Amino acid sequence: MGRKGRSVRNNKNVYTEPDEVVNAPHSFVIHKGLPGGSTLELTKDFRKVMEPFTASSLKERKKNTIKDFVAVAGVLHVSHLSIFSRTELGMYLKITRLPRGPTLTFKIHNFTLARDVVSSLRKQMVVEEAFKHSPLVILNSFSGEGLQMKMMASMFQNMFPTINLTNVDLNSIRRCVMLNYNPATKLIDFRHYNVKVAPVGISKGVKKVVQGKVPNLAKCDDIADYFSKTAVMSESEAEDDPTNHVTISQKMISRGNIESGNSAIRLSELGPRLTLQLMKIEDGLLDGEVLYHDLIHKSEVEILEIQKKREMKRKLKERLKKTQLDNMKAKEERKKEHKEKSLKGMKKETENEVQMKKHSKESNEETKIPDDDDRQYYKAEVGEDPDAGLFSSRPSGSKRPATSYHVKSKKPRLDRNQNKDPRRRDFKDKSRGKGRKGVDKTNSVNKDKRPIGGKMANRKKSR
Repeated sequence: MGRKGRSVRNNKNVYTEPDEVVNAPHSFVIHKGLPGGSTLELTKDFRKVMEPFTASSLKERKKNTIKDFVAVAGVLHVSHLSIFSRTELGMYLKITRLPRGPTLTFKIHNFTLARDVVSSLRKQMVVEEAFKHSPLVILNSFSGEGLQMKMMASMFQNMFPTINLTNVDLNSIRRCVMLNYNPATKLIDFRHYNVKVAPVGISKGVKKVVQGKVPNLAKCDDIADYFSKTAVMSESEAEDDPTNHVTISQKMISRGNIESGNSAIRLSELGPRLTLQLMKIEDGLLDGEVLYHDLIHKSEVEILEIQKKREMKRKLKERLKKTQLDNMKAKEERKKEHKEKSLKGMKKETENEVQMKKHSKESNEETKIPDDDDRQYYKAEVGEDPDAGLFSSRPSGSKRPATSYHVKSKKPRLDRNQNKDPRRRDFKDKSRGKGRKGVDKTNSVNKDKRPIGGKMANRKKSR
């Protein structure tokens, strides 16, 4: 009977990821190189920026290589890999597109960790709900000419999900990443902010009531006094620039912001801060043709020579790979042939053994004479009947009774007193072993083979 159970194909409880999550760009953020220098803390802060489509709890080991992360990238829908590395010359950030590049290498001139940025603010605003949605990307001054400008702009934009302005939900925009390029210094300023929408045009007291806060009416006789004594504009709203005021086209979750009403956009920095400089652009995944280099400039002849060397290296690699595959196939064929030969040899041996057994059995049957009758055997060989007393009538296979026994002859034993040869083992001097009364205890032997003398001799005498 077949095994009963749920079918995965028909199971409605199987979790399937929505298309928005699958199509969104995912990322790995890792660190390499020399330890120390706050590389690990900076890596964790950058993972916080890339949430929610990143491996925030990724466990790295020293023995892990880039191939290990590339191998699992396709299963986890990972499209970008960010690597923070530290060398003797400084810190670098490499951003690559998986699985085949390109790779952008940035040098980190300055950086500030997120904890230092938040601790320096007078009013800290770190909301965990803001990290459930991807940030909004804002690029400034990336419209210059040159291959490197287009590559940087497309790389930064594709690291985060795209936003459709027609059906975007304003409540999901809680963070923003700002990248500012300075053409004079060729430096990029990286900033990360928290976005807050605050109502505009109402007093401070009204704002507290609207936001659900309990007002302090201890010094007021009436609630009208509380609203009348407060200023029309709040202190924080007075500091806002009118250019920050926008008209909201949707209903917001935060209190005080109504649809088609004026609100102010306020930013609170979350960190980290980075000052980057583009150093190199490679065509492949961390190894390929150099498309742009900020420090090294080569002529067309040198570029052609490099391309030729790279092409030769690629062809040599393909040739070696092909020979390796051919050797593996030949080895497998030799194994199969050896196995077939060994099986054929085993079959031949078994057939020969069967034939030999069959032949021996037939020969035994032809020359077989009953073993239980010796007379018949004698008659078949000699041609005459044996004499009457030649064979016994016992059945063959039984033991014959023993007619004689081999008895070991005993040599005549000499008297010990007559043994004069001192070289014999049993030679003993008569002078030895005499007692006090001059009786020889060693040579005198009674019937019980006990020495006579002492108390035993006295007992026998008394008897």
